[in-house]
Amino acid sequence: MLPAPIPADDEARLQALRELLILDTPPEERFDRLVEFAASEFDVPMALISLVDRDRQWFKARVGMEVCETSREVSFCGHAITQDQLFEVQDALNDPRFADNPMVVGAPHIRFYVGAPLVVPGGARVGTLCLIDVRPREFDDMDRAILGTVRDLAVAELLGQGGEL
Repeated sequence: MLPAPIPADDEARLQALRELLILDTPPEERFDRLVEFAASEFDVPMALISLVDRDRQWFKARVGMEVCETSREVSFCGHAITQDQLFEVQDALNDPRFADNPMVVGAPHIRFYVGAPLVVPGGARVGTLCLIDVRPREFDDMDRAILGTVRDLAVAELLGQGGEL
């Protein structure tokens, strides 16, 4: 397993995350509805709004994932926040970064992952809207466009600018 690299701007990114005042807050319907929609739209058993803190990823909203956080070291989302575009893993068992990850070889048996970075004003990537499946998959351009739209709604909610879904 290859832990995600720490972005050069991680301190500024963490400050932007703290300024959202959302870490460790109770579940909120506005976020829950977004991950429920994403799981249904893409027919995946797991969808998350994951915020990547210093040592963990914490799930503001989740479908299909029992735990509310995991260590940053084993997170796929930690990799996703290192880039601006979608981060896709079609088959984690065949990807040297993840093949021996405890979340791949054990529960929840992740095979497919796609994470859309949540970018706030100033450019900080504070987390992801991600989809997870227990079977390998491919994403097409239409899927990417739809996930990008749902990600934009999640960012609007993080910033308190969301509307009704």
